[in-house]
Amino acid sequence: MTTIEPGLIRRWLDGWTVARSLPEAEPVGPAGDGLRSECDQPGREVEVFALCADEEPESVGRLAAAVATARQVTWLTVPTLRRDAVEAVVGAAGLELVQRSEWFMTTDLTEHPRHAPAAPYEREVRTDGPVTVVSLHDRAGEVAARGTIAVVGGDAIADRIETEAAHRRRGLGRAVMSALAEAAVSQGARTGLLIASQEGRRLYSALGWHHEADVLIARGPVGRSPDAG
Repeated sequence: MTTIEPGLIRRWLDGWTVARSLPEAEPVGPAGDGLRSECDQPGREVEVFALCADEEPESVGRLAAAVATARQVTWLTVPTLRRDAVEAVVGAAGLELVQRSEWFMTTDLTEHPRHAPAAPYEREVRTDGPVTVVSLHDRAGEVAARGTIAVVGGDAIADRIETEAAHRRRGLGRAVMSALAEAAVSQGARTGLLIASQEGRRLYSALGWHHEADVLIARGPVGRSPDAG
């Protein structure tokens, strides 16, 4: 595979906005270069996602130029298998490269490994429409690990998989992902999609998730504070 298909990125973004209860993303660029999301996240209120960075390299330049001249701080996320080329374009536009080590990953959820949390942790699963939240609680009832998954059609998008520092290296991440996959499959999902951080990708790789593309994240306009209007 020499490019990541635009449809895969759209499918992930559709589920990601559902998982976070965000408005539907809006098209950016005259040729459908990307999608713009109001993220409702402090310091990261607006984010643009590139859809065809590898198939249409010029699209990254157009998106980067728009971000560089935006009236408010805007983030640009680019899934790509041509990382060096994208870095060059982003740098030429004057954007600040924030992250270059995240991964776009997929899996067949019907084959996802099953892991139960070890004692004393107890699992709580709450489903509200297409969104399921899994929490693991310690003996005192405090949340030790959590995660969210949103089902859209045959896809399930995992998001915000977190383990509290005091509870790491106890298999809780595996247990959370297992419960999320099980819940998604029960709702008819088959394909899992996520963007993994540098820390998380080892977990997902061990669980059979596959690397589809690198994810570069940049920010602009440079010199404007995240709180600026």
